[in-house]
Amino acid sequence: MTTIIDGKKVAQSLRDQLAIDVAQFKNEHGFAPGLAVVLVGMNPASQVYVKNKCVQTKEVGMESFSFELPESTSQAELLKLVETLNNDPKIHGILVQLPLPKHIEEAAVIEAIHPDKDVDGFHVVNSGKLMTGQKGLVPCTPKGSMILLRQIHPSLDGLHAVVIGRSNIVGKPIAQLLLQAHCTVTITHSKTKNLEEIVRQGDIVVAALGKPHFVKASWVKPGATVIDVGINRITTSDGKTKLVGDVDYDEVAAIAGAITPVPGGVGPMTIACLLQNTLEAAKHLLCA
Repeated sequence: MTTIIDGKKVAQSLRDQLAIDVAQFKNEHGFAPGLAVVLVGMNPASQVYVKNKCVQTKEVGMESFSFELPESTSQAELLKLVETLNNDPKIHGILVQLPLPKHIEEAAVIEAIHPDKDVDGFHVVNSGKLMTGQKGLVPCTPKGSMILLRQIHPSLDGLHAVVIGRSNIVGKPIAQLLLQAHCTVTITHSKTKNLEEIVRQGDIVVAALGKPHFVKASWVKPGATVIDVGINRITTSDGKTKLVGDVDYDEVAAIAGAITPVPGGVGPMTIACLLQNTLEAAKHLLCA
């Protein structure tokens, strides 16, 4: 029987523990960690995501600061807000929701966030720390994916992990985390030759390429653990919108040893790990 990895359940358990840890932090220091979330424009999916972040931040006892800016906000105005948040002692984590409007350079905004408050883990300093095995803030989706993997494999030593995708947000950082966990790691991408053959070698397959139903059952070794990071909106034959992953779930679930569903797999872990990063950032800033 294939094990369905329940991200909702694991994320709830993580938030329950965070609520305990935040209460202890408040008792010891007299204040709660604060998370600032900045949204530029009216992207509907981003609006829902930001709302969920704010609600869950408050549920674990943290302070939530929300900044909703119009689409016309200039890059200079956004950078000025980031600088203000960098210097605000009540705020320990800063997240600028992506994607940003086309006239704003995402890299410039990410680099403007102080590395110690970069709870998304995207700043080049945190990326470098991850690459070199130093302690830093780790991107939330890869971090959550690793927690889910540990539900199936408490020890990852020597397992062959194949990552499909090489983005700075998921593919590269999760490859580093897998390496740190002593996996043998292969990173594949759009230019990889014999992609299907290589993916089939994996004891673990992480799909993070942004193409719906891309990975088929014939690509996956029977018994492999499949982590589907993709979140794609498709229109079904009856005209309805549906969320699906990068993996053809119905096909692959029939042969995989364990698999994350979409929705309900990696997605819920991302916000839970964002909150965990915020608490870690608050603790670090106290010692800075």
